[in-house]
Parts: sequence; structure tokens; C-alpha cells
Amino acid sequence: MPPGTLSALNYYALLGLSTGATVPEIRRAYRELSKRYHPDTSPLPQEEAREKFQQLKDAYKTLSNDRERHLYDVKLRLERDGIAGNGVALPPHWKRTPDAASGRSTGTVRDPSERPLSGGELFVLLILGITLIGCLLLAIAIGLTRENVPLPSQTPELFSMPVSMSALDERMNLSGQTGC
Repeated sequence: MPPGTLSALNYYALLGLSTGATVPEIRRAYRELSKRYHPDTSPLPQEEAREKFQQLKDAYKTLSNDRERHLYDVKLRLERDGIAGNGVALPPHWKRTPDAASGRSTGTVRDPSERPLSGGELFVLLILGITLIGCLLLAIAIGLTRENVPLPSQTPELFSMPVSMSALDERMNLSGQTGC
């Protein structure tokens, strides 16, 4: 490729955007063009529409991800300056996406629950584990050191059935006294 020319497939040009486009502008352009070139709704031949739609998907995937967009911009800058095509190879990690490096297919979307835990999250899990083990050890220690003391009666004496009426009168008089 001659120096100073951009690659045949420029994602910004494909979406009709400038290099300073924001993510909402990229999303809007992708949605409009994907409706126009979707293989099921496009008047173009099926194979041509499928190829164009795949190019749009690749452009959107690259430009909507900050890291991939930065790498793509650097690659375009190198091509524009004539560096990338003159025997200077790009580093291998610039040619691979993170999904390809981890062995995942590029068509899958990464689930947010698959991300590694941060240092703070790991610390909280450690504290929770230590607390759980401490509580279990405390419960075992209390159980081993406590004597077999029978529990107090579940029913208080006020609610037990009196044997005679005189006992009932005594209880009423005792409970009615206020200590004056």
C-alpha cells in the first residue's frame, strides 16, 4: 500500500462519520445503515447485502469499544503516515482482539459477570469469609463450654391453671399490689 493512503476499508467512512464521532453518533449511524443493508430487508443481492452488513457489524464493534477504537485509530494514523505499510509490522497484540486472544469466538458478547474481581471485591470476600469462620468457631466454643442447664419453663406461672379458688385469689391479690 503506498504511503499516505488509508486502508481500503475505513470504518469511519463506512459509517459516514468523522474520527471524532461520539458513541451515540456511532450507534445511530450503525442502526440506520444496518436497517438499509440487512440481508432480509435490503434490495441488494443476498450475498452483497450480507457482506456489507458484516462490514457494518465489524465497524460498530470496533468503534463502540474504547480500547479497540483507540488501537484502530493508532493503526489508521500509522497507515496515514506511511509507517505501517513500509516493512514495519504492527505489534501482534494490535491485530488480535481480546476475545481472539482468550480463545473466544468474536461473535459472542462477554457477560459482565465474567470479568475478574477487583482488589476491593476480593478484600470484601476475604473479610466475609473470616467473619463466617469466626462466628462458627464462637458458636462451637460456646456449645462446648456451656453446661447442660435445663431451659426455664416455657409457660410463666401467671398463666398456669390454679388448683383452687383460694390460690387464684392469692395470685390476684399479689399481682394487684403496687408496693405502696
